Amino acid sequence: MARGKSPVFARIRAEVIRLVALVPEGRFTTYGSIAIHMNVIPRHVATTLAHLTEEESATLPWHRVVSANARISPNMPATSARTQRRLLKAEGMKIDKDGHIQNADDHFHNVGVRRNIRWSEVED
Repeated sequence: MARGKSPVFARIRAEVIRLVALVPEGRFTTYGSIAIHMNVIPRHVATTLAHLTEEESATLPWHRVVSANARISPNMPATSARTQRRLLKAEGMKIDKDGHIQNADDHFHNVGVRRNIRWSEVED
C-alpha cells in the first residue's frame, strides 16, 4: 500500500507500536484512546495493528488493544479474536460471550491526554 511507505505513516506506525508496548500486563486500552492521545483517527491504530509483521505480533502485546466499549473487535478475523480472548483471559480479564471485558474500569490503561501533534509536519 503506497500510504504505508510515506514518512508520515511511518511516524504514526512507530508511535502506535511504542504506545501499545507500554500497556501493562493485565490491562487494556482502546484503539480510540490511543488515537485521541496521538491526534489521529482510531482506524490508523487498527490498521497498524492489523498489519504487524510476524515478529512484531509475537513480541508486541497487541491483544491489549480493543475496540470501543472494552470489546474485542467484531471486525477482526475470527482466529485473531480467539487468540486475543485467550491472551486477555490469561492475564486475568473476564470476557463475556459478546467479547466485552468485564469490570473494564478495573483493567483500563489510560494512554494519556491528547497531544498536540501535527503528523504532516517535518521534524527538525
